[in-house]
Amino acid sequence: MSTASVEVVYRGIFQKTMAKNICRGVVLAARKEGKIGIAFGRYSDSPERNGIPAKQFAVVSDSEEELEEHLSRYEPDNNDVTIVADDTLCKGVESWAWYGLQPINKLLGDGGTLVVTSTQSANKLIKTIHRKGSPYDLAIVKAAASFSGLWVYKDDHTDVRLLGALAKVAPHIVSLDSITKAISEQWKDESKVASAMKAYDMVESTPVGADQGSDAEPFSFSMPGWTKMEEGLVIRGIDQKPQEVPGWDGGYVPSRNPTFKKFSTRTMRPVINFDTCTKCTLCWLSCPDTCFDITPDGFYDANMEACCGCGVCEAVCPVAECVTMVNEEAFEDNDSQWEMWTKDTAGYAAWLTEKIADKPTRSHGFHHVGQYAEEIADESR
Repeated sequence: MSTASVEVVYRGIFQKTMAKNICRGVVLAARKEGKIGIAFGRYSDSPERNGIPAKQFAVVSDSEEELEEHLSRYEPDNNDVTIVADDTLCKGVESWAWYGLQPINKLLGDGGTLVVTSTQSANKLIKTIHRKGSPYDLAIVKAAASFSGLWVYKDDHTDVRLLGALAKVAPHIVSLDSITKAISEQWKDESKVASAMKAYDMVESTPVGADQGSDAEPFSFSMPGWTKMEEGLVIRGIDQKPQEVPGWDGGYVPSRNPTFKKFSTRTMRPVINFDTCTKCTLCWLSCPDTCFDITPDGFYDANMEACCGCGVCEAVCPVAECVTMVNEEAFEDNDSQWEMWTKDTAGYAAWLTEKIADKPTRSHGFHHVGQYAEEIADESR
């Protein structure tokens, strides 16, 4: 086997425990085969606020000497497997705004496997993933994004299901037998062993050609080299004056960082019913990322490049279904909803109805106290 590595891309604080469990499970399973490994996070707590993408890694070798040699020159740019714990991250991730938007398959080695938890088809997912330029496999574990364990203990076995899928797509790293033994010993729950085995049997894998995928250019920017750095630490400030928008007399667009695009962290987005909006200002005042523009007619338009999808606006809105969080997979652009509404009110109403007709269960937490108990009661009927 030599040395192999697994990358887990997850949504910040929401999926941190799950990502750690997956990488730890890989190493423990490898030990069952006489191998040695290490699990670690590439990023610390800082970038994990608001569900910003972060990463965990597991590296496995045949011997301790080989592992030490590999880690001494380690750069995670040739992973055997990349696990994506939320399929909305397939469009690319921007963890710290250092490099711009990076393709989700950027650090996957040629011929490697991208494992994604998703309810979407492979063909649909491939359209959102940047073209790699070399072949790889796309394996789908049928599941919605799991944020279990953040506010309440609601274990849906996503971690062990992904471990079972890993054994199927990369048996050279760990076998199913080793995975199930590690799960049995560490989790002490035979139902989790059964979940891993079921995922092993059911995971679907699709070959992706070098020319398949989105041809969209990831946004990026250039950093100054060491020869251009100035004395001391220099951080150029952003002009805090409101942005000038032609024709927006009376409107207000706050100053924003032109480089850091928060939409890359989003799993759900708000859609606004301007016909029922009372202009109460609560969404604008409460938004932690200042993503609402005040339009000339006094409405509040969420800037979809600044919105991280936290759902605070929906929570504070006093008007029923005026702000509704909708799964990000229902959208293909970041266009202004207010502009759509002003240009074609009737058309916007139809668009709005279509988006919220099949409102999914909130995947980023519980909306109110007692919701978990209500869901359990509904499932038992």
